Formats: sequence, structure tokens, C-alpha cells
Amino acid sequence: MVSNFHLPPTGYGPGSQPPEEDGKELEYMQLPQDMRAYSAHIPYIDDLKGLEPAMTLMTKVAEASVAAGNGGENVIFDLKELDKENRALIAETMGEGEVAVKIHDIPAIAAQESVFAGVWVLKGVGVDAIEVGPVPKASLTRAFNPRKAATGNQTPRQPGVVNAPPLLVELQDKSATYTPETETHVVNLTLLPHTEEDLLWLDAALGKGSVDILSRGYGNCRITATALPHVWRVQFFNSMDTLILDSFEVTSMPEVAIAASEDLIESGERIIEVLEAIR
Repeated sequence: MVSNFHLPPTGYGPGSQPPEEDGKELEYMQLPQDMRAYSAHIPYIDDLKGLEPAMTLMTKVAEASVAAGNGGENVIFDLKELDKENRALIAETMGEGEVAVKIHDIPAIAAQESVFAGVWVLKGVGVDAIEVGPVPKASLTRAFNPRKAATGNQTPRQPGVVNAPPLLVELQDKSATYTPETETHVVNLTLLPHTEEDLLWLDAALGKGSVDILSRGYGNCRITATALPHVWRVQFFNSMDTLILDSFEVTSMPEVAIAASEDLIESGERIIEVLEAIR
């Protein structure tokens, strides 16, 4: 007699699972889509007559991109003196890239990265220019000018505020001791226990700075300056706009918003290629 111990387990093998037509269709999580990538766009120009100012300016932009990639300073090119046709050629050539920056301080400036990384189109009252550099300079110098004042440790504590006060102390300490040589300090809220009241309390305690940044790639990355110097809120969303990473970074500028040196050099080379194709 064979004991049950030696018998194959029941519930497995052929017939143990529902036939394919009877089972539910597998549902897969939607994968990220619509990743932006560089593709050369060559403006169609019948006659370059009268468009030499735009061609000359874009050549200088290309040279500035290579220089910035090799450690040079940001360079701004004023567009206000160009006529409508020259402006149209520049706008079509520059296109629209992944990163948009809003500087809410006075004067307010909107900076849109072109399809060439590190080449920014600036718009605002009295501002009509192209800036070349890792990030627009004003987004660094004016980032923490308070749009909404920080209330710090004086922020009233409502019921449910549990873990936010120690986090504020940590961020205040890292802010006070920050130098350009300091390694970026990250407080990852996604991995820490917190309540909704904690987040609201931190928002009030840290205030709001003057710079908002949106970086589009696989989903969105939204970056907001707080009113506490060097402290940024960095939030990553997937392609369905679900928050997947929420953090504070203590740094001069979160790396995700910065055009890398090699990208700036490549931008200069690509601009020259486009100009040669136009000619």
C-alpha cells in the first residue's frame, strides 16, 4: 500500500488550471511611452537673402554651446533687434525640448529648452533672448526668493503631524552648511513613513521659492524651489501621471534639470550641421 506521502500533490498538472478561453486575459502594466528624443529638423528656406543675421547668431550660439560644455560661462544673445523673418528662422530651428523653467520673481521669465540641450529660449517683459548654459543663470540666482514665505519651526502643528518636524531640522541643517562642493543630500519621502498632514506641514514650513521646473521624458519630473536656500522638492511621475518618487534635494540645482557638458558640446555640433544643411 502506498501512503499519501508518495502520491503526487493534488491540484497540479493537466486540468488543474482553467483553459485559456475560460481564464482572464493577462493585463500588463502600461509601459512608459512618448519619450522625447532629438531628431534633426531642417527649416526649408527658398532664399537666404536677408536671413544672414539669424544664421550668424545661431553660429555664435553653437560656439557658445561648445565653450559652455568645456566649462565656459553662460552666454545670452538678445533677439529683440531681429526682424520677423529672422526671428521665425531661429524659432523653427530651435524647436522645443524637454525642460521648461518658470521664474516667478520680478521680472518673471519663462525659459524653454530648445531641441538642443543647454540652449534656452527666454521670454518675459523686456526679455527676448537665447541663453546658452547648463541651466538659465536666473534659475540659480533667484530660485529661493520667497514666493510664499517659510514659517519654519513656528508652523502650527495640526493633529497628524508626526515625522515632519525632524525632517525640517535635517533640511535646515543641510541648508545652513551647504557649499557648492557639498554632495547633494536627499530626503526620500517615498521611503519614509509620513502622513498627509506631515506633507502639508512641511510645505508651509519650507515655503515656496520663485522657480518651477518641468522636465519631460519617461513621464514628468516636477522640481520646485522652496524658500529655504538650496532645498528643492523633486517629484517623478510615470506616464500615467502617478507619483512614483517624492523627495527633497539640498543642492544648487537638481541634476535632472541640468544639461550635461557632453550634451552642450553635442548641441553646438548639431546646430552647425543644421546651418550647413540650410545653406
